[in-house]
Amino acid sequence: MSGDSGRVPAGVAWGLLGAWVVHDAEELVTMARWTREARPLLESRFPGVPWERLEVSQAHAATAIGLMGAVVAGAAAMGARTGGHSPSFQAALAGFGVHGMVHLAQAALFRGYTPGVVTAPLVVLPYAVWAWRRLRAAGVPTTSKPSGLLALPLVLAGVHALAHALTSRRRPSPQGRSPWSDRPLVRLLCGDRPALTPEHGRSAVLTHLPVWLLRSS
Repeated sequence: MSGDSGRVPAGVAWGLLGAWVVHDAEELVTMARWTREARPLLESRFPGVPWERLEVSQAHAATAIGLMGAVVAGAAAMGARTGGHSPSFQAALAGFGVHGMVHLAQAALFRGYTPGVVTAPLVVLPYAVWAWRRLRAAGVPTTSKPSGLLALPLVLAGVHALAHALTSRRRPSPQGRSPWSDRPLVRLLCGDRPALTPEHGRSAVLTHLPVWLLRSS
């Protein structure tokens, strides 16, 4: 880090985590119920989408949000440590702002409430604008590149694929097998290849990425 460039207070960076907590608290409370209750309307408006596969449970929503929280906390910590210079923090900040705008677009497309749309204009976008202004006022070079934004869908897909693996319902186990052996993540770790194939992983990503792009973490 160059000595002639400024820094922002750590609170500016930690604000990312704070704003994310407020925003995702709304999603945690509404996401699972919304995907269930909105499904008939979504199926009528967008019949080509397999909505029955995109419905998520409360456990899945909570797990995905918790995993994403770890990613956001790491980015905020790097931003606080570097005074806002961290490329990871700046990429997360940019992604957070885009995330807020996507929420507004989703609500307009749905023509009604979608999870997260209340806090998007009240918390997400105001924080993102304020934080960028603080960075520029302090003379912090903005090193975030478009490639950082392109990583956002991959992060979301990975988070949802892992949440899917962690929360998949346990199937009846043959006598003598551990009841945990039917957990997809356990199968993956134990090398039970027939139980969890690459096709299963691709299916998990393709299943949960579109719904995040529709309701967006």
